[in-house]
Amino acid sequence: MTTAGDIMHRGAQWIPAHETLDRAAQLMRELNVGALPISDENERLCGILTDRDIVVGCVARGHDPARTTAGEMAQGTPRWIDANADVSDVLEMMEGHQIRRLPVIENKRLVGMISEADLAGHLTEEQLAGWVERVYAKRAPR
Repeated sequence: MTTAGDIMHRGAQWIPAHETLDRAAQLMRELNVGALPISDENERLCGILTDRDIVVGCVARGHDPARTTAGEMAQGTPRWIDANADVSDVLEMMEGHQIRRLPVIENKRLVGMISEADLAGHLTEEQLAGWVERVYAKRAPR
């Protein structure tokens, strides 16, 4: 059985909810990632921040990324998966919620992230094509 822990990218890092978006952008650059899980004061997942969120949700609306926090951008119910979950559960979660990045949790701690690139490296072409179709086909415009 292939698990979430087997396919995830290790070394994911939180951005605390109180951190500003300019700091989040710097961290994304340093880590070479396009998304960061947002943590509350107890290091619990409270959202995901993407580079697109910073640009479209803050900058394009005329807000100052040095004065807007990651927590202000957290919307909806954050999704995550246990490191021991089967890859079929990963696909079901991502497809069901039409998400492209999924934090992986083990013993209540962030241990990695699963992204499209991680799936591409571990799924067959047929599995990947089906996943892409289901995640992107019904995606509502933002």
